[in-house]
Amino acid sequence: MRYEGTVYRPPSEANSLLIQATIGCPHNKCTFCDMYKGTRFRLRPVNEIKADLWMARDYYGPWVKSLFLPDGNTIIMKTDDLVQIFEFARTLFPRLERITVYGAARFVDKKSLEDLKRLREAGLKRIHMGMETGDDVTLERVRKGTTSEQIIRAGTKVREAGIELSEYYLVGVGGLERTVEHARESARVLSAISPEFIRLRTLVPVPNTPLWEEYREGRFQLLSPHQALEEIRLLLQELNADGSWVVSDHISNYWNITGQLPHDREAMLAEIDRALTIPEEHFRPANLYHL
Repeated sequence: MRYEGTVYRPPSEANSLLIQATIGCPHNKCTFCDMYKGTRFRLRPVNEIKADLWMARDYYGPWVKSLFLPDGNTIIMKTDDLVQIFEFARTLFPRLERITVYGAARFVDKKSLEDLKRLREAGLKRIHMGMETGDDVTLERVRKGTTSEQIIRAGTKVREAGIELSEYYLVGVGGLERTVEHARESARVLSAISPEFIRLRTLVPVPNTPLWEEYREGRFQLLSPHQALEEIRLLLQELNADGSWVVSDHISNYWNITGQLPHDREAMLAEIDRALTIPEEHFRPANLYHL
Protein backbone atom coordinates (compact mmCIF):
# COMPACT_ATOMS: atom_id res chain seq x y z
CA MET A 1 0.00 0.00 0.00
CA ARG A 2 1.23 3.49 -0.84
CA TYR A 3 0.48 6.52 1.31
CA GLU A 4 1.05 10.21 0.74
CA GLY A 5 1.34 12.66 3.62
CA THR A 6 -0.24 12.10 7.03
CA VAL A 7 -3.20 9.71 6.87
CA TYR A 8 -6.07 10.46 9.26
CA ARG A 9 -8.88 8.12 10.27
CA PRO A 10 -11.59 8.12 12.97
CA PRO A 11 -10.80 6.18 16.17
CA SER A 12 -13.64 3.79 15.31
CA GLU A 13 -11.68 2.78 12.19
CA ALA A 14 -8.61 1.71 14.18
CA ASN A 15 -8.91 -1.88 12.96
CA SER A 16 -9.77 -1.02 9.36
CA LEU A 17 -7.57 -1.43 6.33
CA LEU A 18 -6.67 2.10 5.13
CA ILE A 19 -6.43 2.67 1.39
CA GLN A 20 -6.05 6.28 0.23
CA ALA A 21 -8.60 7.15 -2.44
CA THR A 22 -8.14 10.92 -2.30
CA ILE A 23 -5.23 13.10 -1.22
CA GLY A 24 -6.08 16.05 1.03
CA CYS A 25 -9.44 17.77 1.40
CA PRO A 26 -11.42 19.54 -1.36
CA HIS A 27 -12.66 22.22 1.07
CA ASN A 28 -9.67 22.70 3.36
CA LYS A 29 -10.84 26.09 4.72
CA CYS A 30 -12.15 25.26 8.21
CA THR A 31 -10.57 27.70 10.66
CA PHE A 32 -10.04 25.06 13.38
CA CYS A 33 -8.41 22.36 11.22
CA ASP A 34 -4.78 21.87 10.19
CA MET A 35 -5.07 18.31 8.90
CA TYR A 36 -4.48 18.85 5.19
CA LYS A 37 -2.88 22.30 5.07
CA GLY A 38 -0.15 22.43 2.44
CA THR A 39 -1.64 19.48 0.55
CA ARG A 40 -3.23 20.05 -2.83
CA PHE A 41 -6.42 18.02 -3.17
CA ARG A 42 -6.57 15.37 -5.87
CA LEU A 43 -8.36 12.13 -6.67
CA ARG A 44 -6.26 9.02 -7.04
CA PRO A 45 -6.88 7.08 -10.26
CA VAL A 46 -9.06 4.01 -9.82
CA ASN A 47 -6.33 1.71 -11.15
CA GLU A 48 -3.92 2.99 -8.44
CA ILE A 49 -6.49 2.30 -5.73
CA LYS A 50 -7.08 -1.18 -7.11
CA ALA A 51 -3.34 -1.81 -7.14
CA ASP A 52 -3.13 -0.88 -3.45
CA LEU A 53 -6.04 -3.20 -2.69
CA TRP A 54 -4.12 -5.99 -4.44
CA MET A 55 -1.06 -5.18 -2.28
CA ALA A 56 -3.25 -5.42 0.82
CA ARG A 57 -4.61 -8.77 -0.36
CA ASP A 58 -1.07 -10.06 -0.85
CA TYR A 59 -0.07 -8.87 2.63
CA TYR A 60 -3.16 -9.67 4.72
CA GLY A 61 -4.78 -12.40 2.67
CA PRO A 62 -8.58 -12.49 2.28
CA TRP A 63 -9.23 -11.85 5.99
CA VAL A 64 -9.88 -8.09 5.98
CA LYS A 65 -13.28 -7.29 7.52
CA SER A 66 -13.29 -3.48 7.51
CA LEU A 67 -12.04 -0.96 4.93
CA PHE A 68 -11.75 2.81 5.37
CA LEU A 69 -10.88 5.01 2.38
CA PRO A 70 -9.18 8.30 3.37
CA ASP A 71 -8.39 11.21 2.83
CA GLY A 72 -10.93 13.94 3.41
CA ASN A 73 -14.29 13.66 1.63
CA THR A 74 -13.69 10.56 -0.48
CA ILE A 75 -17.45 10.70 -1.12
CA ILE A 76 -16.69 13.43 -3.70
CA MET A 77 -15.46 10.79 -6.18
CA LYS A 78 -17.73 9.83 -9.07
CA THR A 79 -20.34 7.30 -8.04
CA ASP A 80 -19.33 4.91 -10.85
CA ASP A 81 -15.70 4.97 -9.66
CA LEU A 82 -16.66 4.37 -6.03
CA VAL A 83 -18.94 1.48 -7.00
CA GLN A 84 -16.11 -0.06 -9.01
CA ILE A 85 -13.68 0.27 -6.07
CA PHE A 86 -16.16 -1.10 -3.52
CA GLU A 87 -17.09 -4.10 -5.66
CA PHE A 88 -13.44 -4.85 -6.39
CA ALA A 89 -12.62 -4.72 -2.68
CA ARG A 90 -15.44 -7.13 -1.89
CA THR A 91 -14.12 -9.52 -4.53
CA LEU A 92 -10.64 -9.48 -2.99
CA PHE A 93 -11.92 -9.67 0.59
CA PRO A 94 -14.98 -11.94 0.69
CA ARG A 95 -15.25 -11.49 4.48
CA LEU A 96 -15.48 -7.69 4.17
CA GLU A 97 -18.27 -6.48 6.46
CA ARG A 98 -17.85 -2.72 6.30
CA ILE A 99 -16.63 -0.04 3.89
CA THR A 100 -16.54 3.53 5.23
CA VAL A 101 -15.54 7.01 4.05
CA TYR A 102 -15.45 10.64 5.16
CA GLY A 103 -18.17 12.81 3.62
CA ALA A 104 -19.01 16.42 4.53
CA ALA A 105 -22.60 17.55 4.03
CA ARG A 106 -21.88 19.77 1.03
CA PHE A 107 -20.30 16.88 -0.88
CA VAL A 108 -22.78 14.24 0.22
CA ASP A 109 -25.56 16.60 -0.86
CA LYS A 110 -24.22 16.52 -4.43
CA LYS A 111 -25.11 12.84 -4.59
CA SER A 112 -28.66 11.87 -5.50
CA LEU A 113 -30.58 9.41 -3.36
CA GLU A 114 -30.19 6.90 -6.19
CA ASP A 115 -26.41 7.40 -6.14
CA LEU A 116 -26.27 6.77 -2.41
CA LYS A 117 -28.39 3.65 -2.74
CA ARG A 118 -26.01 2.36 -5.42
CA LEU A 119 -23.08 2.96 -3.07
CA ARG A 120 -24.85 1.11 -0.27
CA GLU A 121 -25.58 -1.83 -2.56
CA ALA A 122 -21.92 -1.86 -3.62
CA GLY A 123 -20.85 -2.15 0.02
CA LEU A 124 -20.71 1.32 1.58
CA LYS A 125 -21.81 0.79 5.18
CA ARG A 126 -21.06 4.07 6.93
CA ILE A 127 -20.26 7.73 6.24
CA HIS A 128 -18.36 9.84 8.77
CA MET A 129 -19.75 13.40 8.49
CA GLY A 130 -18.06 16.28 10.33
CA MET A 131 -21.08 18.43 11.13
CA GLU A 132 -19.21 20.17 14.01
CA THR A 133 -22.22 22.44 14.69
CA GLY A 134 -25.79 23.03 13.59
CA ASP A 135 -25.57 26.75 14.39
CA ASP A 136 -25.50 28.69 11.12
CA VAL A 137 -23.65 31.64 12.70
CA THR A 138 -20.88 29.36 13.95
CA LEU A 139 -20.79 27.41 10.67
CA GLU A 140 -20.09 30.65 8.85
CA ARG A 141 -17.52 31.84 11.38
CA VAL A 142 -15.47 28.65 11.13
CA ARG A 143 -15.84 28.61 7.31
CA LYS A 144 -17.36 25.16 7.24
CA GLY A 145 -18.79 25.76 3.77
CA THR A 146 -22.27 24.47 4.53
CA THR A 147 -25.52 25.39 6.29
CA SER A 148 -27.72 23.65 8.84
CA GLU A 149 -30.33 23.11 6.11
CA GLN A 150 -27.80 21.33 3.91
CA ILE A 151 -26.57 19.21 6.84
CA ILE A 152 -30.13 18.05 7.49
CA ARG A 153 -30.78 17.38 3.80
CA ALA A 154 -27.56 15.39 3.35
CA GLY A 155 -27.98 13.48 6.60
CA THR A 156 -31.57 12.44 5.96
CA LYS A 157 -30.61 11.35 2.43
CA VAL A 158 -27.86 9.11 3.82
CA ARG A 159 -30.28 7.57 6.32
CA GLU A 160 -32.94 7.05 3.62
CA ALA A 161 -30.36 5.29 1.46
CA GLY A 162 -29.78 2.78 4.27
CA ILE A 163 -26.22 3.92 5.04
CA GLU A 164 -25.11 4.37 8.65
CA LEU A 165 -24.23 7.94 9.60
CA SER A 166 -21.68 9.13 12.14
CA GLU A 167 -22.18 12.84 12.85
CA TYR A 168 -19.46 14.71 14.72
CA TYR A 169 -20.24 17.41 17.30
CA LEU A 170 -17.35 19.73 18.17
CA VAL A 171 -17.79 20.82 21.79
CA GLY A 172 -16.86 24.48 22.28
CA VAL A 173 -16.50 25.46 18.62
CA GLY A 174 -18.96 28.31 19.17
CA GLY A 175 -16.77 29.67 21.93
CA LEU A 176 -18.21 30.95 25.18
CA GLU A 177 -20.19 33.56 23.25
CA ARG A 178 -22.38 31.02 21.42
CA THR A 179 -22.15 27.91 23.56
CA VAL A 180 -25.92 27.88 24.16
CA GLU A 181 -26.85 28.52 20.53
CA HIS A 182 -24.27 25.97 19.37
CA ALA A 183 -25.74 23.26 21.62
CA ARG A 184 -29.40 24.02 20.92
CA GLU A 185 -29.09 24.45 17.16
CA SER A 186 -26.96 21.32 16.91
CA ALA A 187 -29.60 19.41 18.85
CA ARG A 188 -32.22 20.69 16.40
CA VAL A 189 -30.23 19.51 13.40
CA LEU A 190 -29.28 16.15 14.90
CA SER A 191 -32.88 15.54 15.98
CA ALA A 192 -34.01 16.07 12.39
CA ILE A 193 -31.57 13.38 11.22
CA SER A 194 -31.34 10.87 14.11
CA PRO A 195 -27.97 9.50 12.94
CA GLU A 196 -26.77 6.15 14.20
CA PHE A 197 -23.86 7.86 15.99
CA ILE A 198 -23.29 11.32 17.47
CA ARG A 199 -19.57 11.44 18.19
CA LEU A 200 -18.30 14.05 20.66
CA ARG A 201 -15.05 15.92 20.06
CA THR A 202 -13.85 18.82 22.21
CA LEU A 203 -12.22 21.78 20.50
CA VAL A 204 -8.51 22.21 21.11
CA PRO A 205 -7.07 25.20 19.21
CA VAL A 206 -4.28 24.05 16.90
CA PRO A 207 -1.28 26.35 16.31
CA ASN A 208 -1.05 28.02 12.90
CA THR A 209 -4.80 27.82 12.26
CA PRO A 210 -7.02 30.92 11.97
CA LEU A 211 -8.96 29.91 15.08
CA TRP A 212 -5.70 29.61 17.03
CA GLU A 213 -4.89 33.21 16.11
CA GLU A 214 -8.37 34.32 17.24
CA TYR A 215 -7.83 32.51 20.54
CA ARG A 216 -4.31 33.89 21.03
CA GLU A 217 -5.50 37.46 20.36
CA GLY A 218 -8.44 37.11 22.75
CA ARG A 219 -11.12 37.18 20.03
CA PHE A 220 -12.21 33.60 20.76
CA GLN A 221 -12.89 32.44 24.32
CA LEU A 222 -12.23 28.76 24.94
CA LEU A 223 -14.60 26.86 27.22
CA SER A 224 -13.30 25.62 30.57
CA PRO A 225 -13.76 21.92 31.42
CA HIS A 226 -16.96 22.59 33.38
CA GLN A 227 -18.34 24.88 30.68
CA ALA A 228 -17.67 22.20 28.05
CA LEU A 229 -19.51 19.63 30.15
CA GLU A 230 -22.42 22.05 30.66
CA GLU A 231 -22.61 22.46 26.87
CA ILE A 232 -22.86 18.68 26.40
CA ARG A 233 -25.51 18.59 29.12
CA LEU A 234 -27.62 21.13 27.24
CA LEU A 235 -27.14 19.22 23.98
CA LEU A 236 -28.37 15.99 25.60
CA GLN A 237 -31.37 17.72 27.17
CA GLU A 238 -32.43 19.18 23.81
CA LEU A 239 -31.79 16.10 21.66
CA ASN A 240 -34.77 14.21 20.29
CA ALA A 241 -32.90 11.61 18.26
CA ASP A 242 -34.34 8.25 19.24
CA GLY A 243 -31.98 5.37 18.63
CA SER A 244 -28.87 7.54 18.22
CA TRP A 245 -25.76 6.53 20.15
CA VAL A 246 -23.86 9.37 21.80
CA VAL A 247 -20.20 8.35 21.85
CA SER A 248 -17.21 10.03 23.49
CA ASP A 249 -14.44 8.21 21.64
CA HIS A 250 -11.67 10.80 21.51
CA ILE A 251 -8.77 11.90 23.73
CA SER A 252 -9.83 15.56 23.42
CA ASN A 253 -12.91 15.01 25.60
CA TYR A 254 -12.90 15.79 29.32
CA TRP A 255 -15.19 12.91 30.30
CA ASN A 256 -16.58 9.71 28.82
CA ILE A 257 -20.25 10.35 28.07
CA THR A 258 -21.70 7.36 26.20
CA GLY A 259 -25.20 5.98 25.80
CA GLN A 260 -28.18 5.51 23.50
CA LEU A 261 -31.06 7.97 23.28
CA PRO A 262 -33.56 8.19 24.81
CA HIS A 263 -32.98 5.19 27.10
CA ASP A 264 -29.64 6.35 28.55
CA ARG A 265 -30.28 10.11 28.63
CA GLU A 266 -30.77 10.37 32.40
CA ALA A 267 -27.73 8.19 33.08
CA MET A 268 -25.59 10.37 30.82
CA LEU A 269 -26.87 13.56 32.49
CA ALA A 270 -26.13 12.06 35.91
CA GLU A 271 -22.60 11.19 34.76
CA ILE A 272 -22.07 14.81 33.67
CA ASP A 273 -23.38 16.06 37.02
CA ARG A 274 -20.89 13.78 38.75
CA ALA A 275 -18.05 15.14 36.62
CA LEU A 276 -19.11 18.70 37.46
CA THR A 277 -18.42 18.02 41.15
CA ILE A 278 -14.73 17.50 40.35
CA PRO A 279 -12.62 20.70 40.59
CA GLU A 280 -11.55 21.97 37.18
CA GLU A 281 -7.85 21.79 38.03
CA HIS A 282 -8.14 17.99 37.99
CA PHE A 283 -9.07 17.96 34.29
CA ARG A 284 -6.61 18.32 31.43
CA PRO A 285 -5.70 21.92 30.50
CA ALA A 286 -8.26 23.57 28.21
CA ASN A 287 -5.48 24.32 25.74
CA LEU A 288 -3.26 21.26 25.34
CA TYR A 289 -0.68 23.20 23.33
CA HIS A 290 0.24 25.26 26.41
CA LEU A 291 1.65 22.14 28.06
